[in-house]
Amino acid sequence: MPALNTSAISSAPAARAALDDLWLAETVRLREEHWGPVDDAQAVRQARLAPGPLPQRILLRARLLGRQTGLAACLAAWRRAAVIGLVLLLGAGLMAGIGAALGALGDGARAVNVLHALGALLGLHALTFLFWVGASVATPRGAGQGLARLWLWVSRRLARGPDTSLAAQALLGLLARAGGLRWLFGTVSHFVWLLALTAALATLLLVLSTASYRFIWATTLLDPQTFVRLTDVLGWLPARLGFSVPDAALVAASDGTRQLPALAQAQWSMWLIGALVTYGILPRLLAWLLSVFMLRRALAGLRLDPDLPGYAGLASRLAPPADTLDDDAPAPAWQGPRIGHANASAVGVAPTLVGLELAPDLPWPPAALPATVADGGNLDTREQRRRLLDTLAARPAPRLLIVCDARQTPDRGALALIADLSAAAQRTRLWLLGDDDIAAAAPSRAAAWRDRLRAAGVAEEDLLRDAAPALRWLEEGHG
Repeated sequence: MPALNTSAISSAPAARAALDDLWLAETVRLREEHWGPVDDAQAVRQARLAPGPLPQRILLRARLLGRQTGLAACLAAWRRAAVIGLVLLLGAGLMAGIGAALGALGDGARAVNVLHALGALLGLHALTFLFWVGASVATPRGAGQGLARLWLWVSRRLARGPDTSLAAQALLGLLARAGGLRWLFGTVSHFVWLLALTAALATLLLVLSTASYRFIWATTLLDPQTFVRLTDVLGWLPARLGFSVPDAALVAASDGTRQLPALAQAQWSMWLIGALVTYGILPRLLAWLLSVFMLRRALAGLRLDPDLPGYAGLASRLAPPADTLDDDAPAPAWQGPRIGHANASAVGVAPTLVGLELAPDLPWPPAALPATVADGGNLDTREQRRRLLDTLAARPAPRLLIVCDARQTPDRGALALIADLSAAAQRTRLWLLGDDDIAAAAPSRAAAWRDRLRAAGVAEEDLLRDAAPALRWLEEGHG
């Protein structure tokens, strides 16, 4: 029977856990919280033997269960969906920026109202940016972003599966506890806006470089000097960055009643471009850099909290085993066969023979063992099974021969123990002790053993009847 190879995942990181490990552990925790505990006997056994503190063993258990339950693949699917959703959102932002620039300038047949153009380019951006600033001040931990929420919605729609909602919930909860959720939202939202505004700038530069436009202002109620002052105020900061600003005489003359030279239209173009860069691109760039910095800082501070519901109960189950198969601790008081200690220190290192709840009338070991074969003993109590499984988890046996009493009825517990033992060995075979006798006396019971073992994945060649071929196969695994 093939053995589960856990050597690659038994080495938990000694320092800070990666985001993926914490995300997977949180997803496993939420799944067990919603739908009850999973079968984690093998994962707990591996995690108990791992070095390091409790959080590292919890993360190792989560990695093992992630493979067993498919949650690791679910997280990978959600991550791919999130990337696709972000690409779609960026594409929409790119098209929106290009459309805003073309809409602000028009088709060139009519004069461009500079204030209308400025509002088309910066209006929605200014409202959402001011809302973000206000929300960040009023509710620092709960400031959300509409574009980021849209990204999450698209990601959920793209990632299909029963556990995809848990993956998103786990990630958001993990980041929220670390104070990084709003910075994740800010990073996504500001980046989309930054791309849209940059696309608008590139479109402005391209169109204004290849076509002729006439810029004016117009009013029915306001005094013309209002536009002079407004142009000067809005142009003050861009002028500090090197952008040209129309003087008062040019602004006053741009009322649409007279023809202005091309140089005047160029100054209005630079004023519009300078306002887009200064009040659009630069604030979004700074906000995006701040969000990225704070998000990285929050991610660096991520830690697993062992006191969370779902983790607190794992402390006792993941406690390192205090003893091994070949220690000198006193055995529990009980009547019946005990695990043998002949060559017990080699259990897991050398080919190993183990008995599965053999009756007291059967001798143990059932045959003389070669010096190169380890005696795993006859397992008849839960403590004996646990100690042997812990030893094999730490030192997987090259070959494992499990001796079964064919006179007994194969139940689920026996089959589960066979599966656990075979998972801790590179090769496993079963020796049905007394199979020939039971086949003649009770053929239905012999058939039951074989049928259930085959259903569990045991090949016909891995079922042995006689001592000689069984021990010969076991001894061949030495070295």
